[in-house]
Amino acid sequence: MAWLRKSEVVIAGILLLAMILIGLVNPAFWQLDNLFGLLRSNVIIGIMALGVLLIMISGGIDVSFPAFAVAAMYLTIKGMLYFDYNGVVLPFVAAATMGALLGCLNAFFVYKFRMIPLIVTLGTASMVRGFLLGVVGTSIININKMPDVLIDFAKTDIITLPQTDGGTSGLTAMVLVYFVLAALLHFVLRHTMIGRGVYALGGDAEAASRAGFDLRKVIFFIYCVAGALAGFAGLLHSSMIWLANPRDFVGLELDVIAAVVLGGASIFGGRGSVIGTMLGVFMLVMVKNSLIIMKIDTTWQRVAVGVIIVIATAITAWRDNRAKA
Repeated sequence: MAWLRKSEVVIAGILLLAMILIGLVNPAFWQLDNLFGLLRSNVIIGIMALGVLLIMISGGIDVSFPAFAVAAMYLTIKGMLYFDYNGVVLPFVAAATMGALLGCLNAFFVYKFRMIPLIVTLGTASMVRGFLLGVVGTSIININKMPDVLIDFAKTDIITLPQTDGGTSGLTAMVLVYFVLAALLHFVLRHTMIGRGVYALGGDAEAASRAGFDLRKVIFFIYCVAGALAGFAGLLHSSMIWLANPRDFVGLELDVIAAVVLGGASIFGGRGSVIGTMLGVFMLVMVKNSLIIMKIDTTWQRVAVGVIIVIATAITAWRDNRAKA
């Protein structure tokens, strides 16, 4: 059966096996509050991973999205406090717009000067973080100053169940936001010309241009959408943890890239899917969650993520080289 050879099916099978093994080692894994917590932990990394997926399919690697996320988040909340604004929609639109504009900066250098995306995004990440900390400030906006409207929005649950200790366990509605964004991106990649252009660019840029794809349009679409998703995720993250820290998201690029590669995206471009990325995100979050439950030190958690990246990248490279052969 051809569908059994699809990377998404293989990843789903590995994920299911890993869940069974982890549940056997630690039965607490199957408790509802832990499963709800797992899904909650998928939201921010997952939304950012959708943007990184776009860039990896196109043949690039992005490390600027954490800087874009924190800048959009911090500036938006600063603006809300300054103007005493109490809405929800406009701040998220503003954060996504800021992220998109920063993404346009990446796209400009990548397209205009044919620069390597990794180098471009390293530079823009450093510039944005430096500007944020040097000009805007380094003070943390804690729960006492956070806009209540953002906190209330992120506290919304779609399921609330009682626990034996008298408390409650809820599944955050932010999971639905993540799923809707994933569904929209899946539709764009699979059923639109711009989506086909992303895959064509990652497969062979010269061939894509000869086939009639406007590479400028495709590149700006990729980086602007990735930036917008980062900005949106940044503000959502702040709403969910009830504070805004301008030093947040440092090192997060490692986790997100690991999740995308784990989800079957090719480091050479031209391959990857939204479903695979979501499965990769869940697997990475599950591994880290299980290490926390087993009280493994944070340092060793980073080791585990590094090993996952190396193994997933090696498998991807082997698969792509075999396909070429």
